Amino acid sequence: MGLNEDLGRRLRALRQEQDLSLSELSRRSRVGKGTLSELESGLRNPTLETLYALTTALGCPLSAVLSDPAPESGSGAELPGVSGSAVTALLLERHEDAAAVTDVFRVTIRAGATQESAAHVPGTGESLMVLAGTAVVGPPHDARAVGPGASAHWPADVPHIYRAPDGDVQGILFVRYPSALRDGEDSGP
Repeated sequence: MGLNEDLGRRLRALRQEQDLSLSELSRRSRVGKGTLSELESGLRNPTLETLYALTTALGCPLSAVLSDPAPESGSGAELPGVSGSAVTALLLERHEDAAAVTDVFRVTIRAGATQESAAHVPGTGESLMVLAGTAVVGPPHDARAVGPGASAHWPADVPHIYRAPDGDVQGILFVRYPSALRDGEDSGP
């Protein structure tokens, strides 16, 4: 099964578990019904922004629709990830315990680009450890520059940005969702 088909199958299963129609998930996520249908059918490549809109509307972590974490690759080949307007993310790990679900991503923020991320479900937080380059991250009114070897943490249940003003940024992103999401809690409209 291809990556898009696997993602579509997972997305459809989550929607059906919550007894939501395509129309209702489209309304809650503000993703077009046609786009949603094509995603569930594996016919469309999703953007990072679209996947976050859908998983937020479903009240689940992004990793719930992504394939299992990437295997170790000794070949040096570029592993597939999901891309947004500025960020490409590759799921490395999903850790789940009684307190939270934590997704760990290897990210690249493209030089000169800015990604505006919508608020995730209440209680979600993000941390970025920068490996190379300088990133500007966090809520737009409180964004901070973070260089190699440093990290930043911000609430992700408010709109936030990722920017690479001077060149590509390489980093490790941790997204921590509250434990209530594990049970598919309804995130509301």
